[in-house]
Amino acid sequence: MNSRYNARRRQLLAATAAAGVAAAAGAWTGSVRAQHQPAPLRIGYQKSSTLMILLKSRQTLEKALAPKGVAVQWYEFTSGLPLLEALNIGNLDLSADVADAVPPFALAAGADLTYYASETPSPQAQAIVVRGDSPLREVAQLKGQRVAFAKGAGAHYLVLEALARAGLSIRDIDPVYLSPADARAAFERGSVAAWAIWDPFLSAVQRQANARVLRDGDGLASYRRFYLAATPYARAHAEVLDVVFDALRDAGEWVKRNPAEAARWHAPLIGLDAATVEAANARRSYAVRTVDGAALAEQQRIADAFTAQQILPRKVAISGSPVWRKA
Repeated sequence: MNSRYNARRRQLLAATAAAGVAAAAGAWTGSVRAQHQPAPLRIGYQKSSTLMILLKSRQTLEKALAPKGVAVQWYEFTSGLPLLEALNIGNLDLSADVADAVPPFALAAGADLTYYASETPSPQAQAIVVRGDSPLREVAQLKGQRVAFAKGAGAHYLVLEALARAGLSIRDIDPVYLSPADARAAFERGSVAAWAIWDPFLSAVQRQANARVLRDGDGLASYRRFYLAATPYARAHAEVLDVVFDALRDAGEWVKRNPAEAARWHAPLIGLDAATVEAANARRSYAVRTVDGAALAEQQRIADAFTAQQILPRKVAISGSPVWRKA
C-alpha cells in the first residue's frame, strides 16, 4: 500500500515538476518574444496634414507594416512646433508635414531631428492679400500700413522677402502679429490693410471675403512642407521609413489625380466646404521627395532671416542636420 502510494506520489511530483518547467519555458519564450517585438511607429500630425491623415483613414501604414510586426500609433497636435518638440524628447518617432518656417525654430532649441522628406515647392499656397476694394496694388504701397501675419511663420518670411524686393524693410510697415483666426477678423473689419496667410485660410478668405492677392510666394518663398524624424529612430529603422515614404508619395499622387474626391474626403475634417479645400489643394504640389540641396538652402535662408530679426534665439546651421536618404 505504502509502496504504491509512494510510487504514485513520485509520479505526481515528477509530473508537477515537468509542468513547472514547461510553464517556465513558455514564460521565458513569451518574454523573449516580447523583448524582440518591434516598437510601434508613433506619428504626430495636424489637421492640415493631408497626406498623413489620408494614410491614417485608410490604415495604409498599418497594413503595409503588419508583415514587419510594426504597429502604428497616431497623435494629433494643434501646431507644428509642439509636434517637433515631442519628436525631439522621444515621445514621437515621425512627424507629418510642417511648414517650412517650423524646423529652424526646433533646431535653434537644440532638437536632434532628421530631415526625412519634403513636398516640392507650392509658392502660390501662401500670399499677402488685401480686400477686394483696397487701393493697394503693389507691395511698395504697404509702406506705413498695418500688415497682419503670424510671427515666425512662413508668412512672416514671405513678408520680409516681399518687402526687401520692393526696397522696404519690416521697419517700413506696422506689423501686427496675429493668429490666423484673429487676423482674418481684423482683415475683414478693416483694422489691417493687408494679411499674409497660407492655405487653406488663403482660399477661404478669397472665396468668402473677396480677398485679392497682392503678392504670392512665387520667386520669393517656395513654401515647402517638411517631414521630420527623430534622429535615433531614423538611424535604427530605415526599413520602416522606406515604407512610409512610399506610402506618402503614393498618397500625394492620388490627391492630385482625384482633386474633387480628395476635397470631399478632407473638407469635413477641417471644417471647410469641399470647393475651398479643392482650391487650396490645387496650389499645393503634394509631390513627396527626399530633401535636396535647394530645400536645405532655403531652410538656411529662412533661419538667417529670422536670426537677423532676433526672432530666433541663435544662429542655426542647417547643414549640420542629418538628412535621410531612401535605400
